[in-house]
Amino acid sequence: MGDLLVVGSVALDSVETPFGKVHDVLGGSATYFSYAASFFTQVRLVATVGEDFPEAHLRLLQDRGVDLDGLTTSRGRTFRWAGQYSYDLNEAKTLDTQLNVFADFRPSLGDGLRRAPFVFLANIDPELQLDVLRQMEARPRLVALDTMNFWIQGKQEALRRVLAESDVVTINDAEARQLASEPNLVRAARAIAAIGPRTVVVKRGEYGALMMTDGAFFFVPAYPLESVYDPTGAGDTFAGGFMGYLAAQERTDAAAMRRALVYGSVMASFTVEDFSLKRLTRLGPADIADRYAAFHDLIRLEQ
Repeated sequence: MGDLLVVGSVALDSVETPFGKVHDVLGGSATYFSYAASFFTQVRLVATVGEDFPEAHLRLLQDRGVDLDGLTTSRGRTFRWAGQYSYDLNEAKTLDTQLNVFADFRPSLGDGLRRAPFVFLANIDPELQLDVLRQMEARPRLVALDTMNFWIQGKQEALRRVLAESDVVTINDAEARQLASEPNLVRAARAIAAIGPRTVVVKRGEYGALMMTDGAFFFVPAYPLESVYDPTGAGDTFAGGFMGYLAAQERTDAAAMRRALVYGSVMASFTVEDFSLKRLTRLGPADIADRYAAFHDLIRLEQ
């Protein structure tokens, strides 16, 4: 079982959907990722929070076995995000972003973290993502990263540099088209792979996930759910399941990648069933195994 390092944000979110609203709940890309991945392997989290960050949230992560040695407390307030979803739940309208202590976040890896074999660079400035890779003692077995339209638009040169040193990129369909300047997703995936990563995972929300690895495509639908309350963090939870499985198996071959894509979809399908990490806190290994089996049935052709 390989250690999994994640560098990203730990935040407090305020979210409103047609099914309810919450204020200052636990959020952040590294939070969702590490909680989901912790069901599979040892996760080591690097991020920063403010002095106002609730102790209960730290305990929640510690209780899942997440190593918080790389989580620093900075003077000031914790990063906050507020968003609103309409009935289709596919995209959040950002109402407010307060970077606070996250504005000055400079990831610093301690000795134990520099040797992690599996690394996930969550959605942060690509220059910081590059800096993390520069701090690694040796080339990790697998480097994956996430990004967003803000960085594609504002820091594409730095993003392309870090992509050239990555094995996997997770990106949504609009971002894939934007990065590749290509409206067709298949061609967009090929264009992104040409930059560097051998595996391109296109997250398509309620329409599932498309993966291209070494030129071959694989598609997993989203799990059909009757109750979807809050899609916040679904993409990061997806990445947590995906990378957590690969780190646990210590395999990166095409067959393992396909199973990892399903495990990512499994974890994301739980996340959206409640606000914040609430549904994940009620999760056990049997629940994950049952839904993986249900996914298997969902995409199996022969009876």
